[in-house]
Amino acid sequence: MNTPFQANISNEELTALPLVQFPGQITIVDRESLLDDACAELMTQQMIGFDTETRPSFTSGVSNKVALLQLSTPTHCFLFRLCKLRMEKSLIRILENPNLLKIGAAVRDDIKGMQKLRHYKAAGFVDLQSIVGEYGIEEKSVRKMAAITLGIRISKAQRLSNWEASALTPAQQLYAATDAWVSLEIYRKLLSVK
Repeated sequence: MNTPFQANISNEELTALPLVQFPGQITIVDRESLLDDACAELMTQQMIGFDTETRPSFTSGVSNKVALLQLSTPTHCFLFRLCKLRMEKSLIRILENPNLLKIGAAVRDDIKGMQKLRHYKAAGFVDLQSIVGEYGIEEKSVRKMAAITLGIRISKAQRLSNWEASALTPAQQLYAATDAWVSLEIYRKLLSVK
């Protein structure tokens, strides 16, 4: 199959691309009173971007629980602070809904991490890493997939920051929102060339 995408991209080519961040509204969901409205808005979508963040552990054999769940529409990203919030039914309904596509990368690990917080039957997840090969793309990192498909560069500067902090910095919020949103945009771009 002929594809409009290159298979790989060098770090030099990547660095030359414009830096892009999530352009929409970011809502932090850190208490139950905000949960139902956020989930209701997400349930109106056909597909959303998906990612999680976990506070890094620098000790061998020690892993932390998922601290943040990011779910994004094209214009609005919700940051669910799972370190401060229980995974309530309204959130589980999104994660189990086969008709609401949740687009991410390496989603299996994210799903497993969240299932340690509360059991649910994951449905409707699309892993970009498992489908980009059909488009001739060999790169598997979100950063390089975004560069190849969208011609943009995203920052990974906040990746190893403390996602369990009492408040997320504006830089953390933007990083987290961008990660979920860009997965959705990559998928929409792939669909547009089929």
